[in-house]
Amino acid sequence: MAKKKKIHFKESIGLDIGTHSIKLVHLKHQHNNFKLLNYDVRSTIPEGLEQTPSDLSPDRFAPVLASMLKSLKINPKKVKHLVSSIGGDNTSIKQIKTIFLPDDELESALFFEAKKHLPISGSEMILDFQVLSVEERTNNMNILLASATKTLLSQHTDILTAVGLTPGIVDIESLAVANSFLLNTFFEDGVYILLNIGAFKSNLVIFGPKSKYFARDIAWGGYHFTKDIMKKNKVSFEEAENQKLDNGLKHEQKKDDASSLLSLDISEKSTEEQLAMEVKRSLRYYVKDAGNSNFQKIVIVGGGSKLKGLPEYLQSQLNIDVEVFSSFSNLETSSQFSGNIDPQFALALGLAMREE
Repeated sequence: MAKKKKIHFKESIGLDIGTHSIKLVHLKHQHNNFKLLNYDVRSTIPEGLEQTPSDLSPDRFAPVLASMLKSLKINPKKVKHLVSSIGGDNTSIKQIKTIFLPDDELESALFFEAKKHLPISGSEMILDFQVLSVEERTNNMNILLASATKTLLSQHTDILTAVGLTPGIVDIESLAVANSFLLNTFFEDGVYILLNIGAFKSNLVIFGPKSKYFARDIAWGGYHFTKDIMKKNKVSFEEAENQKLDNGLKHEQKKDDASSLLSLDISEKSTEEQLAMEVKRSLRYYVKDAGNSNFQKIVIVGGGSKLKGLPEYLQSQLNIDVEVFSSFSNLETSSQFSGNIDPQFALALGLAMREE
């Protein structure tokens, strides 16, 4: 199990501003554990409307976030420990190996090193790093590099300041999900796979206590499952969304003529097939790059992980145990929250548990 680090704050808020919704977790630190004070999730897209990412305006976030804070009776001016996250194409994270450098030379040297490994131009890049280990035999350093663009970070902080919040720590999404797993799970040596299934994309993280860290985005999420149902059943987006929530992967298909169904089967793969295929590709790459195939299990989180039948499907395709993450299972909770294990709060929980 991950070692518990000393926490210096009394209360904290983890804020996951996703493409489709905002998730907020409010924790209180007491003794050697956290108590769940409150949580909330609000969609930033009108219910029942089909909207693609390119149609979505960033202006929609602030009013929804302001409403959440008011409903939870959180005064933004009094929030002392806020941790939020950014993700998507304008972020990148990679573990690298480099020669040993003293602290006063490391940061400047890594900026130039990062240009070789991360797909963000130097003028736009904001870089952070963590030294994971120093190898005794070679004296080489294993370093985790994380980067984002200045534009993305500015857009993110604008949302926070618009509702009166003072921006605090900003993490990369994949790091926050891994942190949530590490702080809430007993695990052994080996490699673990975290799959955060969001609305328009999924984020894959592969790591282990003694294994290389790997993260990538996969361009398939809950929206694409709904689009599959629309095409197969010839229904509206709203009807397809309801069918997805009710039936999951076992939604009924209308009896169209055999030739059209055959054409669909040959020309298009379903979202679950695409998702499984991309995870397989990532695992093959990881084995080749890291030389480690000791995969223990796949843990799925995010709103898409609640899709009925998806854990079983992924397990059958990947031949690795799959489980849905229990977000609040290790927290102290009041009776009003008992039994809630909603996996879509995993990222916000990892942010709220982030040390200073």
